[in-house]
Amino acid sequence: MDFSPRTETLLHRASQICDSRGVRLTELRRQVLGLILDRDAPTGAYDLLEQLRSTRHGAAPPTVYRALEFLLQQGLIHKLERLSAFVGCIAEEDHDHAAQFLICRSCGRVTEIEDHELAHALQDAAKRLGFTVGKATIEAEGQCADCAGG
Repeated sequence: MDFSPRTETLLHRASQICDSRGVRLTELRRQVLGLILDRDAPTGAYDLLEQLRSTRHGAAPPTVYRALEFLLQQGLIHKLERLSAFVGCIAEEDHDHAAQFLICRSCGRVTEIEDHELAHALQDAAKRLGFTVGKATIEAEGQCADCAGG
């Protein structure tokens, strides 16, 4: 599969991350990640399956779900629960992070931000209630600047 130069750069970085962890970014996993990274909008598992079938005729849902699970475990993608879809992780470093997503209702574009103050505010609010946050992903819906006309 051919991907944009930006996606190829991100795939190279993903390969390096996997190598450093001693795990394999197989060709199938690379293709799934590339398909996700090449889009501005979130991608569902069955959309990925449809695209994969153009080059992998035997592709089946379990194959795609296993690849997605690996990519999630490695922190290379995020799952947007509200949309039941996946987006690539844009974090520059190999690390765990609290992700926040801005989802445009008009065009479907998803922008990942990493606001540490917001993450700390959530942790502090939870702590005041005696709650320990294990994982926090915030999905905010609205309208992006392009769709809002500014």
